[in-house]
Amino acid sequence: MHAAGWEDGGPERLLGPDLPLVLRDRAPRVTVVGDPILDGWWRGRTERMSREAPAPVVEVFERRHVPGGAANTAVNLAALGAQVSLVGVAGDDEAGHMLRSLLDAAGVDVTGLVLAPEVRTTTKVRIVGGEQILLRLDEGTDTSPPEEIRDRAVLASTAVLRRSEAVVVCDYGSGPSPALVRALQQDRPPLLVVDAHDPAPWAEVAPDLVTPNAGETFRLLGRTPPATARVEAVHAAAAEILARTGATQVVVTLDAEGAVLIDGTGVLHRTTARPVLDKQATGAGDTFVAALTLARAAGTELPVALELAQAAADVVVHRTGTSVCTADDLADHLGRTRERVLTGAELALRVQAERAAGRRVVLTNGCFDVLHRGHTTSLAQAARLGDLLVVAVNSDESVRRLKGPQRPINTAGDRAGVLAALSVVDYVTVFETDTPIPLLELLQPDVYAKGGDYTPEMMAETAVVRSYGGEVRILDFVPAHSTTDVVSRIRSMAPEA
Repeated sequence: MHAAGWEDGGPERLLGPDLPLVLRDRAPRVTVVGDPILDGWWRGRTERMSREAPAPVVEVFERRHVPGGAANTAVNLAALGAQVSLVGVAGDDEAGHMLRSLLDAAGVDVTGLVLAPEVRTTTKVRIVGGEQILLRLDEGTDTSPPEEIRDRAVLASTAVLRRSEAVVVCDYGSGPSPALVRALQQDRPPLLVVDAHDPAPWAEVAPDLVTPNAGETFRLLGRTPPATARVEAVHAAAAEILARTGATQVVVTLDAEGAVLIDGTGVLHRTTARPVLDKQATGAGDTFVAALTLARAAGTELPVALELAQAAADVVVHRTGTSVCTADDLADHLGRTRERVLTGAELALRVQAERAAGRRVVLTNGCFDVLHRGHTTSLAQAARLGDLLVVAVNSDESVRRLKGPQRPINTAGDRAGVLAALSVVDYVTVFETDTPIPLLELLQPDVYAKGGDYTPEMMAETAVVRSYGGEVRILDFVPAHSTTDVVSRIRSMAPEA
């Protein structure tokens, strides 16, 4: 099931197996500062009720402990290929020593983890019977470590913070410590990400990114989360969210609805999640933040980094317990996008089945030579016009005929692979002709969508679409974002021979 131009490896080449190599080659230095937790998962059989009380009896056959909280973010970063240090406070107790050993085994530098005798390590133990969490036992969650101890951990890690390419703050209620605020203001890291239950107190350090979930976002705004249209509500409040967080950009995670990236102009990009009905998965938010931070620290554009983060979170939500997404896990997950790149004939059969199931099919097309914000914005708009988005990509020969002998920059296989990795895209196909008219006649999509630099009257495709009862829709124009401009800027920066 290979589309034309797939010979170079498709999504695996750009976002699949080569991705972990890119990240490992870069191996950015990332420091996680925050609240470490020891998570426990005790599993057993539940076949009878207790005689002493109306409670199930769990015959435990497995006890497993894993890093949680900020420690989970750290081990996910290490598993994805970063050089990771953890700065935080745990207790000088059995749980604290176990947590430090687990982190050390995962490749996390723990010289910044202070084990203080006056502190109890936060632990959260889930009792699982069969496929259901029956009980959670929490210890050490009643108080945060004293400010002076958290300052001690930061002061002992000044050199680590100074050489970090990215710092992630994981704050589950402790708030900023004076020493950390001073360190971040005096030696600003290239990338500062704040993942906090309440991001408002961190506004003074002006984060590059904050990553609140829906509940945290609407608490920040002093509002009740809406039951529906949460994306629209976030969009409408974008300026206020940025003002209250002090951040340059904000990623709001919306669990089953994916994530939304906003800045002062509104929604820049949105991902689509692939949730499962699994009550035992936890820590997917930590994985999301880890992958997002690492991708950004490695130089990946923010919309693509967001898609990678969503993919990493999708990996762990399909597992039970507190899980870690490795670089290989992410490569395997992204490699499956090859299944979404089809020939015209294969796509016709797939579209026929989707339409029989009552789904409204949208098709858009283009060269998509160097993917940029204009593309992702238009694709997101196109996806909202129906239930299933098909993207048709001009072949290499077609692009050369349309754009000249120096184009395309990227092969059809690479272009199709990148598009297939976007969560808003359902299927991708490559076509050889100068217009997609033969493909439109074959697929007969309900909606044919084109960018805002066209009008229906300009396109030969319009008559074809209307002849079978389809609808032509023109997407909003995104100014100052064109592939030609991007290519020109890249070439202008190239050194002269």
